[in-house]
Amino acid sequence: MKTLLLALCFAMSFGHWAAAQAPSVQDVLQSQRALVEKSSRRTIGPAIDALVASGLPQMQNVLEVWQDKQMWQRRADGMFFTATENSDGTYTLQDFETGAQFEAVASSDLKQLKPNSGVRAMIATALVQFQLSDPDPAKRADALNSISRDPEAALLAPLRASIAGEMDADILARKTRLERLMSMAYDSDVPTRVAAITEMSGDLGVDFRATLNPILSTSLAIVPTDQTPDGNIAQEILVGGDALPSDAAYALLVEAEDAPAQVTQDARDAALEANIEGGRIAGFPIAQLSSEVTRDLAYDALVTQGLVPPRVTPDDIDASLANYRFFDVYAEPSAEVTTAAKAALNASEARVVISQAADLGLDALSLASIYFLAAIGLAITFGVMGVINMAHGEFIMMGAYTGYVVQLFVPNHTASILIAVPLAFVVTFAAGVALERLVVRWLYHRPLETLLATFGVSIALQQLAKNIFGTQARPLTSPAWLDGAWVINDVVSISYIRIAIFVLALLFLALFLFIMKRTRLGLETRAVTQNPRMAASMGINPDRVNMLTFGLGSGIAGIAGVAIGLFAKVTSEMGSDYIVQSFMTVVVGGVGNIWGTLAGAAMIGGFQKGVEFLNPSNTLAAQTYMIIFIIIFIQFRPRGIIALKGRAAGD
Repeated sequence: MKTLLLALCFAMSFGHWAAAQAPSVQDVLQSQRALVEKSSRRTIGPAIDALVASGLPQMQNVLEVWQDKQMWQRRADGMFFTATENSDGTYTLQDFETGAQFEAVASSDLKQLKPNSGVRAMIATALVQFQLSDPDPAKRADALNSISRDPEAALLAPLRASIAGEMDADILARKTRLERLMSMAYDSDVPTRVAAITEMSGDLGVDFRATLNPILSTSLAIVPTDQTPDGNIAQEILVGGDALPSDAAYALLVEAEDAPAQVTQDARDAALEANIEGGRIAGFPIAQLSSEVTRDLAYDALVTQGLVPPRVTPDDIDASLANYRFFDVYAEPSAEVTTAAKAALNASEARVVISQAADLGLDALSLASIYFLAAIGLAITFGVMGVINMAHGEFIMMGAYTGYVVQLFVPNHTASILIAVPLAFVVTFAAGVALERLVVRWLYHRPLETLLATFGVSIALQQLAKNIFGTQARPLTSPAWLDGAWVINDVVSISYIRIAIFVLALLFLALFLFIMKRTRLGLETRAVTQNPRMAASMGINPDRVNMLTFGLGSGIAGIAGVAIGLFAKVTSEMGSDYIVQSFMTVVVGGVGNIWGTLAGAAMIGGFQKGVEFLNPSNTLAAQTYMIIFIIIFIQFRPRGIIALKGRAAGD
């Protein structure tokens, strides 16, 4: 029992002695006083390292105060404090370690430490090690952002140490991923690096590929033919192939001072001019040096006299190249690491190609949805009535401006869109009925006159829009819940607005099919489409059906205008951007067939996105190639993808 008590007393005494011997914050600061007082980016590194290496928990606060230029030094004894300014201009000092406050001192007795931007950046890097385990999740996230921007090998160990105690799932995932990436680049253990690379093989992240690229970076090594370069050889480059033509290889030898430089024509002529003596050059009269051959002879004569360097012949080039071999050598010395990195990068690039194809497919589907919405109304009027309505694009424009006007009075964007969609249908339905009653009905079966008349109406509507709304683009703001994009991975994403337009296109497809298959108007419309005379003899009024059909197609165009206006500019000319594609969609798909319109939109949207992907720098090429494609397509399928059936198919 006595032995236990003695041991306990000794342990307590030793603990107090060890605590007394442990350096305080002020001790550490004073040990680095000279560097802290005259801090510069070149000299401050050891001082910051000493503060961090002390292991004192208060050092995070010291570094933060120092970084914020709030650390003060008392001139009398050189001690460091944080200070609070009082109303009378004096400062109250506070101890870093205990938080104890001292009597107020005059500002003249203090010196404020103001580290420059370079020193503050170094302090910020040091703070990362503390912030990785800070109780505040925002500070931990900021620390990860700082490491991602400027990774260093010294930060790998504290990053690993902080993972075990991380409770936030999102930050834990970021820490784990960053630890794997930094292990690939900075870990000294080769198996650990290989394991990290293999674990993330095929990853689509840009940060993953950016980490692998420096590992796989190479430099050119030129060695004599009987030698091989030191280091991790990536490949030998054969001279004369596409990778290294002979002239480029010889230029590398010249740059490495392993072969004499070739004498160019300019250098030859300059040498000849510099050696003119008495109207002659090496015995050749200047008047005779009018050809390349004679100039070469004169130059060779100067070579014989030792006045100029000799010309390099093709045989000399071949002889020099035969004496050397060219290699690509990895900067990374470990062959295991580069092998794993190359396999991982190949897997990643393969997945990138697949993801790019998926992303292109989503873009094509989105564009097809837009074209379908723009063309569905035209498919009704053009397919049923045979009317070429060049003002169809202006109905799209009217719908977009209707949405803009609604938002002027209804600031809530969700509510305004819900009001604008039916209101745009009503406005453009009425405008379509008015156009049909006043113009189109008098021009049935006269396609050229109809085209010219509706084209004139489109110009008039554009000018009317300019007079009312001006020439500046007007905003049609989408609701907040449509902001952003659905990000599937680092390559594939699609905006929520385009998803909403795709859903809207499906809804209109279902609505149109319901109207055509389940309502009396649809039955009468199909009857008039198949055989107008027979429909009239059965009691159907073709004139009324044409009016309602034209109004329905115009109303759908107005709703399409609201949808398109959410991501495109709303101007008086916006309709003209879609009228050509709408006609092409209807013609390619099959006149008068809703499924054909859907297929035509998919074909045109996919073809346009494909051309844009292959030639992204020239968007006009996509339009040109698309028109050429459609012209060729119509030669083989003049009735479209899905031809109209019935007697009207022969019209």
